[in-house]
Amino acid sequence: METSLDIYSVLNDTEVLKSGHEFAEMMTWYKCAIMEVETKLNVLNQEFSLQYDRNPFESIKTRLKDPVSIVNKLKRKGLEISVDSIQENLHDIGGVRVVCSFQEDIYKLARMLGSQDDVSLLRIKDYIKNPKPNGYRSLHMIIAIPIFLSADTKYMKVEVQFRTIAMDFWASLEHKMKYKKNIKNPEQIVARLAMCAETIEQIDLEMQSIRSLIDKE
Repeated sequence: METSLDIYSVLNDTEVLKSGHEFAEMMTWYKCAIMEVETKLNVLNQEFSLQYDRNPFESIKTRLKDPVSIVNKLKRKGLEISVDSIQENLHDIGGVRVVCSFQEDIYKLARMLGSQDDVSLLRIKDYIKNPKPNGYRSLHMIIAIPIFLSADTKYMKVEVQFRTIAMDFWASLEHKMKYKKNIKNPEQIVARLAMCAETIEQIDLEMQSIRSLIDKE
């Protein structure tokens, strides 16, 4: 259960953190790391397209965690509010979301990305094979990737999430509805969303099966 936080304290700590040159510099490094990962995925997309005559993903979305969210997370975890603490303890400052057509392509892309010489795979969580209780499905990878600066090389962590179109649709709507206030019968809503997630999983598998049949012809 998340700890209730004083919003004024969060905002004050956020302003203090943002005022430092080190924080701005660190966020620039994360931006560069995101660009590196996005470039790598686009290159893999082109190579995959040449080999298999189709593109493995539909879209890529990137995001940099905002300072308020960063401070919130550190406070919830009871961690120090500092640049060093952020880099050591938080793995999702830089995020890349890859939306694929088929589950099979998710695992192929993840293997291809994780096996590159300059990519270090730090952690992987497979919420497709082991979905969360609410029905959430996605493949999460935490990787470390080098960025080459004028004076030195930095290794930055980036979270890469892989989803199918159906998984992304479900997660987006679930996220929006989760923050609605005064919902009647919340248990019923949770149960129905979980059922929708199961239905979407079956649709994903059926679409993959159909594609396999087409490829054999």
